[in-house]
Amino acid sequence: MSTKRETDFLEDVDRSREKLLNRVFYGTLVVASLFGLVMLILLIADVVWEAYQAFVTFDIDLGNFLTATSSSRAERAGFGASILASLWLMALTAVLAFFIAVGCAIYLVEYAPENRVTRLIEANLANLAGVPSIVYGLLVLALIVNDAGLGSVILAGAIALALLIVPIIIVASIESIRAVPSSVRDGSYAMGATKWQTIRQVVLPQAMPGILTGTILALARAIGETAPLIMVGTMLHATRYPSGPLSSFSAMPTQIYNWTYQADRMFNGLAALGIVALLVFLVGMYALAGYLRKRYETDGGSISNV
Repeated sequence: MSTKRETDFLEDVDRSREKLLNRVFYGTLVVASLFGLVMLILLIADVVWEAYQAFVTFDIDLGNFLTATSSSRAERAGFGASILASLWLMALTAVLAFFIAVGCAIYLVEYAPENRVTRLIEANLANLAGVPSIVYGLLVLALIVNDAGLGSVILAGAIALALLIVPIIIVASIESIRAVPSSVRDGSYAMGATKWQTIRQVVLPQAMPGILTGTILALARAIGETAPLIMVGTMLHATRYPSGPLSSFSAMPTQIYNWTYQADRMFNGLAALGIVALLVFLVGMYALAGYLRKRYETDGGSISNV
């Protein structure tokens, strides 16, 4: 009898200790999350305040800032050429990365056999998603800019950014395609559809919300990358608008990077305004990702006729 009481007492002690550990762990997670959120809010608030101060102190013309090219004189410098170059970069990066990544994901999920090699490839793809971006910049600098003689042009920067985000899009696409129920595929096969018809008209429409979301979020990461663009030799002063993929350029991150190291305080104010403009682009891309996901889930997620 006493042994049972002792056992119950020890169990109560152990449970109270586990509850205490759970509370401590939960509190640590909450504090860590709040710390990151507070730091992010403070950083954004500081940048917005610096941009406002620069706008008021130096009487910056917002229209000229958004449309003019860069200059060695702060009062004439603008962000327009860098904005256009970033749009070119994102368009080319999306084209280069999307079809390669989705095609690779379709092959790995629908066609590749389930064996050790396939699992090894998928594990390496996940590892590639964590490789520092500067590595891709060095790779493109050596193989594309120098060896192939392409030069420091928008296309070279787009190749570097595409290499950076392709593993991310592949991983997101694999998970989205695998999330499609196998019963949907079986129903398509039962109706006489071929494998490619099933993939194109049944699987991809169902997986497209996740694929598009992963693609846009990956592009949102790429638009803020500076290291690979500096490695491929982008200009630090965008003195003219880019006219095509083979034009020299200075994207938004590299232009901001250059302005922050200028001695003139007006350049620092222009850098703050540039960061705000870049944040607006990022928020817009996140909003677009949410909109496309919602739209495809409601409209495009239905199974097409085979």
